[in-house]
This record gives sequence, C-alpha cells and structure tokens, in this order.
Amino acid sequence: MRNEIFEGKWKQMRGQAKIWWGKLTDDDLEQVDGKLSKLIGLLQEKYGYTLQEAEKEFEMRTK
Repeated sequence: MRNEIFEGKWKQMRGQAKIWWGKLTDDDLEQVDGKLSKLIGLLQEKYGYTLQEAEKEFEMRTK
C-alpha cells in the first residue's frame, strides 16, 4: 500500500490495526497520524521485527 493511500485510509484502518497488533496502544496509534513509516517503526519497536519483517507483516494484513 502506498503512503498516499495509507494516509487517506488511516482513520478507517486504525481500529483494525488495534485488533491486528494488540501491543499497540491508543497513544501509539495516535502517533502514527497516517504515516506508514511511523507504523512500521512501531511494529519494529513493539514486536522486535526487522524492517523487512514489519513491512511484510503490514502487507500481509492489508491485502
């Protein structure tokens, strides 16, 4: 998913993201603010993923 599409759909995806990645808090999701790179960084931080793993996890969930 491209950044522009992600930014536009973030509000819709936010609730689903909380279900997919339960370690992300409401504050974490607020910080993302529609920026894909921030979400990827949080996935790395909270789940210990490498950059590639976080990107793969995101792509798998959003297909």
